[in-house]
Amino acid sequence: MFTCRALYHFARFDDPAALRGPLLQLCEDNGITGSLLLAQEGINGTIAGTLSGLDRVLAHIRALPGCDDIAWKDSPAAEQPFRRMKVRLKREIVTMGQPDVDPTCKVGRYVEPEDWNELILAPDVAVIDTRNDYEVAIGTFRGAVDPGTESFRDFPAWWKANKDRFHNKRIAMFCTGGIRCEKSTNWLLSQGVEDVFHLKGGILRYLEEVPEEDSTWEGDCFVFDGRVSVGHGLKEGPHLLCHACRRPILPEDRARPEYEDGVSCHHCVGETSEADKARFRERQKQIRLAETRGEEHLRSA
Repeated sequence: MFTCRALYHFARFDDPAALRGPLLQLCEDNGITGSLLLAQEGINGTIAGTLSGLDRVLAHIRALPGCDDIAWKDSPAAEQPFRRMKVRLKREIVTMGQPDVDPTCKVGRYVEPEDWNELILAPDVAVIDTRNDYEVAIGTFRGAVDPGTESFRDFPAWWKANKDRFHNKRIAMFCTGGIRCEKSTNWLLSQGVEDVFHLKGGILRYLEEVPEEDSTWEGDCFVFDGRVSVGHGLKEGPHLLCHACRRPILPEDRARPEYEDGVSCHHCVGETSEADKARFRERQKQIRLAETRGEEHLRSA
């Protein structure tokens, strides 16, 4: 059994590059795998390993400038959900493409998981899922609006095109762990929307704390690690990942004629050319050859 630790924090890092090496070394020394993003606006990511190793890494992160009150969420994984450890430098720790957004200045009002149902069931509240379309497709809150965005960067344009739909409505927003809502609520406030709320700790905290019999969540929650999805109580869901398009699929989807391991699924079969598919087949061949030699192929990590 492994523990996955999802974390993020907005803080001012004057030189993120200087933080990368020591953080990566500490993770590797403690057998931690996963992915962490560093930018001038803070840190974001999910890592996995033993609790003792995770705690050493967390202590290091909490000692970084402005990170002493960082929040995190732990959940179990039956198998190692990551193949290796990556610490990457980025322009943003979650990409919205709005340079004036500053979650450290002002965000929407936090709503605790136990109070979420009452808020979103109110008739004057519009509930908006800020996640990408493939995430929403496998689960969301009952009655939530799906913007149908392919990336978080698309959200501002979607709002500007649809804002009249939400006239005189209070806006309640949610995402997987809370980070996207830090930016989206700050941005909505800058657009003149006054009553903006977001789910504290995101879907993951809601699924952990709210009993299934009281839940307004339907389906599973996509997660960015080897588990692919989790459900109530943060139990691992049934989904697998199409290694061609990185979208979630169900085990029975592998029996569909569009599915070819690492090459296509019913979601993406029409999105790539035959040349692309030939390249994917060669990649899968190399992955299988590496596995027979007991090696890890970089494209499978």
